[in-house]
Amino acid sequence: MRFVKTAVFALTLILLFGVCSTASRADEWNKKTIVTFDQPVEVPGMVLPAGTYVFTIFDSQSYRHIVQIWNEDGRKLITTILAIPNYRLEPTGETMIKFTERPANLPQALRAWFYPGDNFGQEFVYPKTRAVQLAQASNVIVPAESVEPTESNLRTVPLVAVTPEKKEQPVTEAIQVLPLQKMPETVATIPTTPVPTETAEELPKTASSIFLIGLLGLASIALAAGLRLFSR
Repeated sequence: MRFVKTAVFALTLILLFGVCSTASRADEWNKKTIVTFDQPVEVPGMVLPAGTYVFTIFDSQSYRHIVQIWNEDGRKLITTILAIPNYRLEPTGETMIKFTERPANLPQALRAWFYPGDNFGQEFVYPKTRAVQLAQASNVIVPAESVEPTESNLRTVPLVAVTPEKKEQPVTEAIQVLPLQKMPETVATIPTTPVPTETAEELPKTASSIFLIGLLGLASIALAAGLRLFSR
């Protein structure tokens, strides 16, 4: 009876661990993050009132830079936003939100979102007209959509980088969209003198397999005794 209870308890722990692991992997996949803003925040195409929202990555294998923003309980989709990768050298253990600087009387514009532990984040792409205004107001380069995105071309819409001088540049040249590379470490090479192969001698074999066979026999006897006691 005790054996049955132990087996059921172990099976319960395994199932519980499996459920927790599945949930953890799901959050890692869609980067689910709960964010609370204490003031209105601008995102591409709209202004979010102060409140709590759920950020996730759109479930796509081919493109991992489409952000979806949901209401507080995660049941209502508010908007879907195109983004580009934004890389950093040192990840942090907490969610990081970056804003584009704006005058105090205007909502802050959301610039980038970093999931805890990742060295890359999502930099939000704004409509071109709005990107020009943000670039001039904040004196930073802002990624922009060349054409108005639709549900069908969201992954293929042409992108540009808008400078504060209203100039357009390729995104790959103006913004860090590739992983940052750390400087290679300098490794000192110590000269060694190789040992001539003809002088190497084989060490005499002093170990025997008899001792190992004896240990295996003792282990088998102990195992059999343990099983007999457990069955009683």
